Amino acid sequence: MALPLKTTPLHAWHVGHGAKMAAFGGYEMPLWYPAGAKAEHLAPIAAAGLFDTSHMAVLTLRGPAVRPLLQRCFSKDLDRCIGTRKTPLVPGRCVYGVFLDEAGGVLDDAIISQCGEQDYLLVVNAAMGGPIAAHLRQHNQDDPGAAIDDHTDAIGKMDLQGPAAAKILARILRAPDRVFDRMVYFSFKGTFAPHLLPGEPVTLLDGTPILVSRTGYTGEFGFELFVAPEHAVRLWQMLLEAGAPEGLLPCGLAARDSLRAGAGLPLSHQDIGTWLFACNPWLFVLPWDEDGGGFTKEFIGGRAIQAARSAPCTLAFAGFDPRKIALGEASRATALDGTPLGSVLTCTTDMAIDRVDGILIGIATPMAAGRPQSFAPRGLCCGFVRLEAPLPAGTEILLTDGKRTLKVEIRDQIRPDRTARSPLTAMLA
Repeated sequence: MALPLKTTPLHAWHVGHGAKMAAFGGYEMPLWYPAGAKAEHLAPIAAAGLFDTSHMAVLTLRGPAVRPLLQRCFSKDLDRCIGTRKTPLVPGRCVYGVFLDEAGGVLDDAIISQCGEQDYLLVVNAAMGGPIAAHLRQHNQDDPGAAIDDHTDAIGKMDLQGPAAAKILARILRAPDRVFDRMVYFSFKGTFAPHLLPGEPVTLLDGTPILVSRTGYTGEFGFELFVAPEHAVRLWQMLLEAGAPEGLLPCGLAARDSLRAGAGLPLSHQDIGTWLFACNPWLFVLPWDEDGGGFTKEFIGGRAIQAARSAPCTLAFAGFDPRKIALGEASRATALDGTPLGSVLTCTTDMAIDRVDGILIGIATPMAAGRPQSFAPRGLCCGFVRLEAPLPAGTEILLTDGKRTLKVEIRDQIRPDRTARSPLTAMLA
Protein backbone atom coordinates (compact mmCIF):
# COMPACT_ATOMS: atom_id res chain seq x y z
CA MET A 1 0.00 0.00 0.00
CA ALA A 2 1.34 3.41 -0.95
CA LEU A 3 2.38 5.64 1.91
CA PRO A 4 0.48 8.94 2.34
CA LEU A 5 2.22 11.93 0.81
CA LYS A 6 4.23 14.15 3.12
CA THR A 7 3.84 17.92 3.17
CA THR A 8 6.21 20.82 3.77
CA PRO A 9 5.62 23.64 6.29
CA LEU A 10 4.38 25.76 3.35
CA HIS A 11 1.75 23.28 2.14
CA ALA A 12 -1.25 25.20 3.48
CA TRP A 13 0.06 28.42 1.89
CA HIS A 14 0.41 26.70 -1.49
CA VAL A 15 -3.10 25.28 -1.41
CA GLY A 16 -4.57 28.54 -0.16
CA HIS A 17 -2.97 30.47 -3.01
CA GLY A 18 -4.24 28.29 -5.82
CA ALA A 19 -1.21 26.09 -6.52
CA LYS A 20 -1.63 23.04 -8.73
CA MET A 21 -0.39 20.29 -6.43
CA ALA A 22 1.10 16.91 -7.37
CA ALA A 23 3.19 14.09 -5.91
CA PHE A 24 6.97 14.42 -6.10
CA GLY A 25 9.56 12.42 -4.15
CA GLY A 26 6.95 11.34 -1.60
CA TYR A 27 5.66 14.89 -1.02
CA GLU A 28 2.65 16.84 -2.25
CA MET A 29 4.32 19.80 -3.91
CA PRO A 30 3.22 22.76 -6.07
CA LEU A 31 3.68 22.30 -9.82
CA TRP A 32 2.72 25.90 -10.59
CA TYR A 33 0.64 28.77 -9.26
CA PRO A 34 -2.01 30.94 -11.00
CA ALA A 35 0.68 32.94 -12.82
CA GLY A 36 1.53 29.80 -14.79
CA ALA A 37 4.68 27.80 -15.49
CA LYS A 38 5.90 30.13 -18.28
CA ALA A 39 5.82 33.25 -16.09
CA GLU A 40 7.43 31.30 -13.24
CA HIS A 41 10.23 30.13 -15.55
CA LEU A 42 10.96 33.67 -16.76
CA ALA A 43 10.81 35.30 -13.31
CA PRO A 44 14.17 34.01 -11.96
CA ILE A 45 15.89 35.02 -15.21
CA ALA A 46 14.39 38.50 -15.51
CA ALA A 47 13.79 39.37 -11.83
CA ALA A 48 13.28 36.76 -9.08
CA GLY A 49 11.41 33.60 -8.18
CA LEU A 50 10.81 31.85 -4.86
CA PHE A 51 10.76 28.05 -4.56
CA ASP A 52 9.67 25.83 -1.67
CA THR A 53 12.49 23.29 -1.30
CA SER A 54 11.70 22.01 2.19
CA HIS A 55 11.25 18.54 0.66
CA MET A 56 15.02 18.32 0.24
CA ALA A 57 16.72 16.19 2.89
CA VAL A 58 19.31 17.66 5.26
CA LEU A 59 21.97 15.79 7.26
CA THR A 60 24.42 17.11 9.82
CA LEU A 61 27.79 15.41 10.23
CA ARG A 62 29.97 16.21 13.22
CA GLY A 63 33.24 14.95 14.63
CA PRO A 64 36.92 14.37 13.79
CA ALA A 65 36.17 11.32 11.59
CA VAL A 66 33.72 13.13 9.30
CA ARG A 67 36.18 14.54 6.79
CA PRO A 68 37.96 11.19 6.22
CA LEU A 69 34.53 9.58 5.86
CA LEU A 70 33.46 12.12 3.24
CA GLN A 71 36.76 11.69 1.44
CA ARG A 72 35.93 7.98 1.07
CA CYS A 73 32.27 8.42 0.14
CA PHE A 74 32.00 11.72 -1.76
CA SER A 75 33.31 12.35 -5.27
CA LYS A 76 35.02 15.68 -4.64
CA ASP A 77 38.44 15.87 -2.99
CA LEU A 78 37.69 18.13 -0.04
CA ASP A 79 41.38 18.94 0.33
CA ARG A 80 41.56 20.55 -3.13
CA CYS A 81 38.10 21.48 -4.38
CA ILE A 82 37.67 25.25 -4.14
CA GLY A 83 38.26 27.48 -7.16
CA THR A 84 40.86 27.29 -9.88
CA ARG A 85 43.64 27.09 -7.29
CA LYS A 86 42.12 23.90 -5.86
CA THR A 87 42.25 24.96 -2.22
CA PRO A 88 40.66 22.93 0.61
CA LEU A 89 37.06 23.15 1.68
CA VAL A 90 36.94 25.40 4.76
CA PRO A 91 34.20 26.74 7.05
CA GLY A 92 31.89 29.02 5.09
CA ARG A 93 32.30 27.25 1.73
CA CYS A 94 30.22 24.64 -0.11
CA VAL A 95 30.95 22.06 -2.80
CA TYR A 96 28.76 20.03 -5.18
CA GLY A 97 29.39 16.37 -5.96
CA VAL A 98 27.94 12.87 -6.02
CA PHE A 99 27.82 9.77 -3.87
CA LEU A 100 28.61 6.64 -5.88
CA ASP A 101 28.28 2.93 -5.24
CA GLU A 102 31.16 0.49 -5.78
CA ALA A 103 30.12 -0.03 -9.41
CA GLY A 104 30.35 3.71 -10.11
CA GLY A 105 26.59 4.33 -10.22
CA VAL A 106 25.08 7.42 -8.60
CA LEU A 107 23.30 7.07 -5.27
CA ASP A 108 22.53 10.80 -5.22
CA ASP A 109 24.05 14.19 -5.86
CA ALA A 110 24.57 16.60 -2.98
CA ILE A 111 25.95 19.88 -1.72
CA ILE A 112 28.27 19.73 1.29
CA SER A 113 28.76 22.89 3.38
CA GLN A 114 31.49 23.07 6.01
CA CYS A 115 30.12 24.91 9.04
CA GLY A 116 32.98 24.44 11.52
CA GLU A 117 36.29 22.67 11.79
CA GLN A 118 34.50 19.35 12.32
CA ASP A 119 30.91 20.27 11.37
CA TYR A 120 29.27 19.72 8.00
CA LEU A 121 25.82 20.26 6.48
CA LEU A 122 24.77 17.86 3.72
CA VAL A 123 21.79 18.53 1.43
CA VAL A 124 20.50 15.67 -0.73
CA ASN A 125 17.32 15.07 -2.68
CA ALA A 126 13.84 14.32 -1.38
CA ALA A 127 13.54 10.92 0.30
CA MET A 128 17.33 10.44 0.18
CA GLY A 129 18.21 11.52 3.72
CA GLY A 130 17.76 8.03 5.13
CA PRO A 131 19.56 6.15 2.31
CA ILE A 132 22.55 8.52 2.28
CA ALA A 133 22.78 8.48 6.09
CA ALA A 134 22.74 4.66 5.96
CA HIS A 135 25.43 4.66 3.26
CA LEU A 136 27.66 6.89 5.36
CA ARG A 137 27.12 4.82 8.48
CA GLN A 138 27.92 1.64 6.55
CA HIS A 139 31.30 3.07 5.59
CA ASN A 140 31.95 4.72 8.95
CA GLN A 141 33.36 1.48 10.34
CA ASP A 142 31.72 2.20 13.70
CA ASP A 143 34.01 5.16 14.28
CA PRO A 144 32.48 7.18 17.18
CA GLY A 145 34.21 10.27 15.78
CA ALA A 146 31.46 10.77 13.19
CA ALA A 147 27.96 11.68 14.36
CA ILE A 148 25.50 11.44 11.45
CA ASP A 149 22.03 12.87 11.98
CA ASP A 150 19.15 12.95 9.49
CA HIS A 151 16.97 16.07 9.82
CA THR A 152 14.48 15.18 7.10
CA ASP A 153 11.24 17.18 7.59
CA ALA A 154 12.77 19.10 10.49
CA ILE A 155 14.12 22.13 8.58
CA GLY A 156 12.43 24.80 6.49
CA LYS A 157 14.17 25.56 3.20
CA MET A 158 13.42 27.83 0.25
CA ASP A 159 15.33 29.11 -2.76
CA LEU A 160 15.29 32.80 -3.75
CA GLN A 161 16.64 32.91 -7.30
CA GLY A 162 17.16 35.67 -9.85
CA PRO A 163 19.11 38.89 -10.46
CA ALA A 164 16.96 40.81 -7.96
CA ALA A 165 17.44 38.22 -5.19
CA ALA A 166 20.11 40.13 -3.24
CA LYS A 167 18.14 43.39 -3.23
CA ILE A 168 15.04 41.54 -2.01
CA LEU A 169 16.84 39.56 0.68
CA ALA A 170 18.65 42.68 1.93
CA ARG A 171 15.30 44.25 2.85
CA ILE A 172 14.53 41.57 5.46
CA LEU A 173 18.02 40.87 6.85
CA ARG A 174 19.64 42.51 9.83
CA ALA A 175 23.02 44.03 8.79
CA PRO A 176 22.81 42.89 5.13
CA ASP A 177 26.09 44.61 4.21
CA ARG A 178 27.92 42.39 6.70
CA VAL A 179 26.10 39.28 5.49
CA PHE A 180 26.87 39.97 1.82
CA ASP A 181 30.48 41.01 2.37
CA ARG A 182 32.74 38.68 0.35
CA MET A 183 29.89 36.20 -0.20
CA VAL A 184 31.19 34.50 -3.32
CA TYR A 185 29.50 31.77 -5.33
CA PHE A 186 29.17 28.55 -3.27
CA SER A 187 29.75 30.24 0.06
CA PHE A 188 27.35 30.73 2.96
CA LYS A 189 26.87 32.50 6.28
CA GLY A 190 24.73 31.94 9.34
CA THR A 191 23.08 28.96 10.96
CA PHE A 192 19.41 28.00 11.23
CA ALA A 193 20.02 26.15 14.52
CA PRO A 194 22.95 27.31 16.70
CA HIS A 195 22.55 24.23 18.91
CA LEU A 196 23.16 21.97 15.88
CA LEU A 197 25.77 23.78 13.83
CA PRO A 198 28.20 26.63 14.45
CA GLY A 199 28.00 29.70 12.27
CA GLU A 200 28.43 33.46 12.20
CA PRO A 201 25.08 34.86 13.43
CA VAL A 202 22.78 35.94 10.60
CA THR A 203 19.22 36.94 11.45
CA LEU A 204 16.12 38.38 9.89
CA LEU A 205 14.96 41.81 11.05
CA ASP A 206 12.83 40.10 13.72
CA GLY A 207 15.85 38.20 15.09
CA THR A 208 15.09 34.82 13.52
CA PRO A 209 18.32 32.83 12.84
CA ILE A 210 18.86 31.93 9.20
CA LEU A 211 21.50 30.29 7.02
CA VAL A 212 22.06 32.07 3.70
CA SER A 213 23.84 30.08 0.99
CA ARG A 214 24.86 31.43 -2.43
CA THR A 215 23.74 28.28 -4.22
CA GLY A 216 20.69 27.10 -6.15
CA TYR A 217 19.29 24.87 -8.88
CA THR A 218 18.27 27.30 -11.60
CA GLY A 219 21.55 28.42 -13.15
CA GLU A 220 20.74 31.97 -12.08
CA PHE A 221 22.02 34.21 -9.29
CA GLY A 222 20.40 33.57 -5.95
CA PHE A 223 20.33 31.95 -2.54
CA GLU A 224 19.19 28.89 -0.66
CA LEU A 225 17.72 29.85 2.72
CA PHE A 226 17.45 27.55 5.76
CA VAL A 227 15.32 28.26 8.85
CA ALA A 228 13.63 26.31 11.62
CA PRO A 229 10.33 24.94 10.20
CA GLU A 230 8.16 27.08 12.48
CA HIS A 231 9.59 30.20 10.79
CA ALA A 232 9.16 29.02 7.18
CA VAL A 233 5.76 30.57 6.45
CA ARG A 234 6.75 33.92 7.93
CA LEU A 235 10.01 34.01 5.95
CA TRP A 236 8.15 33.07 2.75
CA GLN A 237 5.62 35.85 3.25
CA MET A 238 8.31 38.39 4.18
CA LEU A 239 10.19 37.63 0.97
CA LEU A 240 7.11 37.88 -1.24
CA GLU A 241 6.21 41.23 0.30
CA ALA A 242 9.78 42.53 0.03
CA GLY A 243 10.02 41.37 -3.59
CA ALA A 244 6.71 42.76 -4.78
CA PRO A 245 8.33 45.84 -6.42
CA GLU A 246 10.49 43.55 -8.60
CA GLY A 247 7.62 41.19 -9.41
CA LEU A 248 8.87 38.26 -7.29
CA LEU A 249 6.75 35.18 -8.03
CA PRO A 250 6.29 31.93 -6.12
CA CYS A 251 7.47 29.17 -8.47
CA GLY A 252 6.59 25.49 -8.64
CA LEU A 253 8.34 22.32 -9.69
CA ALA A 254 7.53 22.77 -13.39
CA ALA A 255 9.63 25.95 -13.57
CA ARG A 256 12.30 24.39 -11.35
CA ASP A 257 12.64 21.52 -13.83
CA SER A 258 12.73 23.66 -16.97
CA LEU A 259 15.18 26.13 -15.42
CA ARG A 260 17.61 23.46 -14.25
CA ALA A 261 17.49 21.68 -17.62
CA GLY A 262 18.20 24.91 -19.51
CA ALA A 263 21.11 25.51 -17.13
CA GLY A 264 22.53 22.06 -17.88
CA LEU A 265 21.94 20.67 -14.37
CA PRO A 266 21.04 17.00 -13.83
CA LEU A 267 17.99 15.60 -12.09
CA SER A 268 19.20 12.81 -9.81
CA HIS A 269 17.73 9.37 -10.59
CA GLN A 270 16.78 10.59 -14.07
CA ASP A 271 19.81 12.16 -15.78
CA ILE A 272 22.29 10.47 -13.45
CA GLY A 273 21.54 7.16 -11.80
CA THR A 274 22.48 3.53 -11.34
CA TRP A 275 24.59 3.41 -14.53
CA LEU A 276 28.31 4.20 -14.59
CA PHE A 277 29.06 7.85 -13.90
CA ALA A 278 31.15 8.45 -17.03
CA CYS A 279 30.95 10.43 -20.28
CA ASN A 280 28.53 13.12 -19.12
CA PRO A 281 28.57 16.94 -18.66
CA TRP A 282 29.18 16.67 -14.91
CA LEU A 283 32.55 14.94 -14.73
CA PHE A 284 33.94 18.09 -13.08
CA VAL A 285 32.69 16.65 -9.78
CA LEU A 286 35.36 13.93 -9.95
CA PRO A 287 38.72 14.51 -8.21
CA TRP A 288 40.92 14.75 -11.31
CA ASP A 289 44.65 15.25 -10.91
CA GLU A 290 46.50 18.02 -12.77
CA ASP A 291 46.98 15.85 -15.87
CA GLY A 292 43.33 14.81 -15.95
CA GLY A 293 44.32 11.16 -16.26
CA GLY A 294 43.80 10.00 -12.71
CA PHE A 295 42.28 10.93 -9.36
CA THR A 296 43.85 12.70 -6.39
CA LYS A 297 42.24 10.35 -3.89
CA GLU A 298 40.64 6.93 -3.60
CA PHE A 299 36.87 6.98 -3.19
CA ILE A 300 33.93 4.62 -3.55
CA GLY A 301 33.19 4.12 -7.24
CA GLY A 302 36.44 5.68 -8.42
CA ARG A 303 38.10 2.41 -9.40
CA ALA A 304 35.07 1.34 -11.45
CA ILE A 305 35.14 4.63 -13.37
CA GLN A 306 38.85 4.39 -14.10
CA ALA A 307 38.59 0.72 -15.12
CA ALA A 308 35.81 1.38 -17.65
CA ARG A 309 36.87 1.28 -21.29
CA SER A 310 33.57 2.53 -22.74
CA ALA A 311 30.19 3.71 -21.51
CA PRO A 312 27.04 5.31 -22.90
CA CYS A 313 27.36 9.07 -23.15
CA THR A 314 24.95 11.66 -21.70
CA LEU A 315 24.70 14.81 -23.82
CA ALA A 316 22.70 18.04 -23.65
CA PHE A 317 20.47 19.15 -26.49
CA ALA A 318 18.33 22.09 -27.59
CA GLY A 319 15.58 22.01 -30.19
CA PHE A 320 14.27 24.45 -32.75
CA ASP A 321 10.83 25.25 -31.29
CA PRO A 322 9.03 24.92 -27.92
CA ARG A 323 7.53 21.49 -28.59
CA LYS A 324 8.70 18.57 -26.49
CA ILE A 325 8.18 14.82 -26.43
CA ALA A 326 6.79 12.70 -23.63
CA LEU A 327 9.22 10.56 -21.66
CA GLY A 328 8.55 6.86 -21.44
CA GLU A 329 9.37 3.48 -22.92
CA ALA A 330 8.55 4.72 -26.44
CA SER A 331 10.80 7.78 -26.27
CA ARG A 332 14.13 7.41 -28.04
CA ALA A 333 16.85 9.25 -29.92
CA THR A 334 17.78 8.41 -33.50
CA ALA A 335 20.03 9.73 -36.24
CA LEU A 336 18.37 11.78 -38.98
CA ASP A 337 18.12 8.61 -41.07
CA GLY A 338 16.34 6.77 -38.25
CA THR A 339 19.31 4.76 -36.96
CA PRO A 340 18.79 4.13 -33.21
CA LEU A 341 21.18 6.12 -31.01
CA GLY A 342 19.85 5.85 -27.46
CA SER A 343 17.27 7.07 -24.98
CA VAL A 344 15.83 10.42 -23.83
CA LEU A 345 16.44 11.31 -20.18
CA THR A 346 14.93 14.81 -19.92
CA CYS A 347 12.84 16.81 -22.38
CA THR A 348 11.33 20.11 -21.29
CA THR A 349 11.04 23.68 -22.62
CA ASP A 350 13.21 26.63 -21.65
CA MET A 351 10.90 29.59 -22.33
CA ALA A 352 13.73 32.15 -22.09
CA ILE A 353 15.63 31.11 -25.22
CA ASP A 354 15.20 31.10 -29.00
CA ARG A 355 17.30 31.16 -32.15
CA VAL A 356 18.16 34.37 -33.99
CA ASP A 357 19.78 33.77 -37.37
CA GLY A 358 20.56 30.28 -36.16
CA ILE A 359 22.29 31.46 -32.97
CA LEU A 360 20.82 30.47 -29.60
CA ILE A 361 19.96 33.65 -27.63
CA GLY A 362 18.45 34.16 -24.17
CA ILE A 363 16.56 37.03 -22.60
CA ALA A 364 19.64 37.78 -20.47
CA THR A 365 21.96 37.92 -23.50
CA PRO A 366 23.34 41.48 -23.92
CA MET A 367 22.22 43.29 -27.05
CA ALA A 368 25.90 43.75 -27.89
CA ALA A 369 26.15 39.96 -28.10
CA GLY A 370 23.32 39.65 -30.59
CA ARG A 371 20.03 39.96 -28.72
CA PRO A 372 17.57 42.08 -30.73
CA GLN A 373 15.92 44.91 -28.82
CA SER A 374 12.49 43.41 -29.49
CA PHE A 375 13.56 39.86 -28.62
CA ALA A 376 10.50 37.78 -27.57
CA PRO A 377 11.54 34.13 -27.34
CA ARG A 378 9.14 31.35 -28.27
CA GLY A 379 11.16 28.97 -26.12
CA LEU A 380 13.07 25.85 -27.17
CA CYS A 381 12.82 22.28 -26.00
CA CYS A 382 15.95 21.09 -24.22
CA GLY A 383 17.27 18.37 -21.98
CA PHE A 384 19.53 15.33 -22.04
CA VAL A 385 19.90 12.18 -24.10
CA ARG A 386 21.85 9.02 -23.28
CA LEU A 387 23.54 7.72 -26.41
CA GLU A 388 25.60 4.61 -27.07
CA ALA A 389 28.42 6.74 -28.48
CA PRO A 390 29.37 10.43 -28.13
CA LEU A 391 28.46 12.99 -30.79
CA PRO A 392 30.09 16.39 -31.35
CA ALA A 393 28.26 19.61 -30.48
CA GLY A 394 26.24 20.83 -33.43
CA THR A 395 25.13 17.35 -34.52
CA GLU A 396 21.42 17.18 -35.31
CA ILE A 397 19.44 14.14 -34.19
CA LEU A 398 15.77 13.18 -33.85
CA LEU A 399 13.74 12.59 -30.70
CA THR A 400 10.50 10.65 -30.85
CA ASP A 401 7.92 9.35 -28.42
CA GLY A 402 6.04 7.31 -31.02
CA LYS A 403 3.59 10.12 -31.72
CA ARG A 404 5.78 13.18 -32.29
CA THR A 405 9.23 13.49 -33.80
CA LEU A 406 11.46 16.52 -33.19
CA LYS A 407 14.81 17.54 -34.61
CA VAL A 408 17.25 18.79 -31.95
CA GLU A 409 20.90 19.82 -31.80
CA ILE A 410 23.56 18.40 -29.48
CA ARG A 411 24.89 21.31 -27.39
CA ASP A 412 27.76 22.01 -25.01
CA GLN A 413 25.60 24.69 -23.33
CA ILE A 414 21.88 25.42 -23.53
CA ARG A 415 20.70 28.71 -21.96
CA PRO A 416 23.38 31.38 -22.55
CA ASP A 417 24.40 34.22 -20.23
CA ARG A 418 23.30 32.61 -16.97
CA THR A 419 23.88 34.75 -13.88
CA ALA A 420 24.67 32.20 -11.14
CA ARG A 421 28.33 33.20 -10.87
CA SER A 422 27.76 36.97 -11.17
CA PRO A 423 29.46 39.06 -8.44
CA LEU A 424 27.08 39.85 -5.63
CA THR A 425 28.18 43.49 -5.69
CA ALA A 426 27.01 43.78 -9.29
CA MET A 427 23.59 42.42 -8.36
CA LEU A 428 23.21 45.04 -5.59
CA ALA A 429 24.21 47.97 -7.84
